[in-house]
Amino acid sequence: MKILHTSDWHLGHILYNYDRGVEQLSMLNQMAEIVRTEQPDVFLLCGDVYHTSQPSATTQTMFTNALVKIHQACPTMTIIATAGNHDSGIKHDIFKTPWRALGVYTFGNLDRNDITQHIIEIPDKGYVIALPYINERNIPDNLFQQLLDITQQRNSQSMPVIMTAHTTIRGCDFTGHDNTNDYSVGGIDYLDIEQLGHGYDYLALGHIHHQQFVHTGKHNVRYCGSPIPIAFDENYQHTVSIVEINQHGAEPAVRQIPIDNPHPLVTIPTNGFATWDDAKSMLMQFPDDIEAYIRLNIEITDFLPPNAKNEAEQIVADKKCRFCLFNTKRISTKSNQCTTHLTINEFQTRQPIDIAQQYAADKGVEFDDRLQQLFRQALEEIKTDIE
Repeated sequence: MKILHTSDWHLGHILYNYDRGVEQLSMLNQMAEIVRTEQPDVFLLCGDVYHTSQPSATTQTMFTNALVKIHQACPTMTIIATAGNHDSGIKHDIFKTPWRALGVYTFGNLDRNDITQHIIEIPDKGYVIALPYINERNIPDNLFQQLLDITQQRNSQSMPVIMTAHTTIRGCDFTGHDNTNDYSVGGIDYLDIEQLGHGYDYLALGHIHHQQFVHTGKHNVRYCGSPIPIAFDENYQHTVSIVEINQHGAEPAVRQIPIDNPHPLVTIPTNGFATWDDAKSMLMQFPDDIEAYIRLNIEITDFLPPNAKNEAEQIVADKKCRFCLFNTKRISTKSNQCTTHLTINEFQTRQPIDIAQQYAADKGVEFDDRLQQLFRQALEEIKTDIE
C-alpha cells in the first residue's frame, strides 16, 4: 500500500494581518501534482485542515476545490480527512455522505455508537483506522487497541494496517510551536505511545509541525509536519511524506517531498540578535524581489524607538517583502539591573509608590511629578475595579 501522509494545512491562517491565500493555494496545487506523479492508494490528511473552527466561505471553497483536484489527479485513490483540534468536527461531518461519491472519507468526531465506522478497508491494499482529534480526557478506555484488534480479526490476508491520530506524543520534537509546557503542546496533553495500542504498521500523526519519526524502536510512528510554516520559529524544511508498506508486519519505507513556499518566513539576522541600527541596515540590503514575511531579531538595553515600526515599514515600502514584527531580547547593563532587593515583609509594609520610585531609580528612570500622578491614578483605578 502506498500512502501520501499530510496534515496541518491550517487553511485560512492570517499571519500578522497578512492573508496567506496565495501561498496556501500554491501548496494545494503542488499537493495535486505530487498525487498525479506518485499515484498513491491512500491520501491521508490528519487534522487541522483549517486554522479556525469557523473558516470563511472563501477558505472552505479553496479546500473543497483542492480535494476535487486531488481526486482528479488519481481517481482510484481513497482520500481520508480527519479533523484536528483547530477544526470544527461538525463541519467535517456535514458533507461526509456526498463526499463518498468521490472516494473521500471525512471524520469530524468519534462515532461512539459504532467505532467500526472508523475502519476503512482499501480493497486488496490494506486497512486504515481513521481517528479525528479526541480530547485526551474523553478518549474511551482502550479505544485504540479495540480498533486494532477488530482490524486484526478482519485482516485475513495480512495486509498493511494504518492508524491515524491528531495528538501530542511524549518525546516528540515540538520545535517552532508556541503554547508548550511540561504537560501539553498547542493545547493537547501528552499521550504515551503505549496508550495508542499495538498492531499497526504505521501510525500517521498530525498536530506537531516538525516532520519526524517518534522513536519507538520500530520506525513506524511519524508526524508528517505542516506543508508550509505557520510561525517564524518553524525554520525547517516542510514536506509531505510518501509511505510504502508491502505487508502487515513490514517496516514502512518513507520518502519526503519538499513543498515550495512562494512567500517564505524570514528572520533577520538569521542567527542571533542585532542592534536596531544593524537590523535596519540588513533590512535595507534584503533583496527587493523576494516576497517574504520578515521578522527582526533586535537586542535592546531599554526600549525600541517609538517610531521603529514605521521605520521598518518605510524601508520595505518599495520591496516585495512584508514586515511583520520585532522579536526583542533585552541585554543586561548597569542601568537595567535591579540593585535593590526587598524581603517579603518589606514588600508588604512599604507603600506601592515607594516601591515604584525605587524601581525607577534602579532602572535609571526619573520618577518625576507627572509619572507619580499617573501612577496614583492607575492605583486608584485598580482599587475601584477590585471594590
